[in-house]
Amino acid sequence: MEARLNFYSQAPELMKALVAVKTAIDESGPDKGLMHLVNLRTSQINGCSYCVDMHSREARETGETEQRVYLVSAWKESPLYSPSERAALAWAEQVTLIASGGVSNILYEQALEHFNKSELTKLTIAIGLMNIFNRLCIAFHAIHPVK
Repeated sequence: MEARLNFYSQAPELMKALVAVKTAIDESGPDKGLMHLVNLRTSQINGCSYCVDMHSREARETGETEQRVYLVSAWKESPLYSPSERAALAWAEQVTLIASGGVSNILYEQALEHFNKSELTKLTIAIGLMNIFNRLCIAFHAIHPVK
């Protein structure tokens, strides 16, 4: 597979705005470790190899264990994730797959057990942004580094 185009150079003003949103999210307080897991799971669902590679590396660089990184795709069956991580991963899955039935009231109530409304809003914006980056990388064949 070959890259189709560099979307950063084709729409620099829009990419600058997306990066500004990402910076604002990062500075607004969501736990970086949790966000790596959420971004990784979102990217796995979307099949974005560039982002799966990036977020698995970033997670490990910030102290995440290999085992937890590997098992994000099977988090429901693994005892390695805390209740709040499980709530965030479940939320990420449903927001990413929103066309297949929306987000249930039950899941919303479960998420509110772990995140206040402001935190849940920020988490949802972060998931939406990750979905944008996944779509850009997939549509334009962004190629992850090969080591």
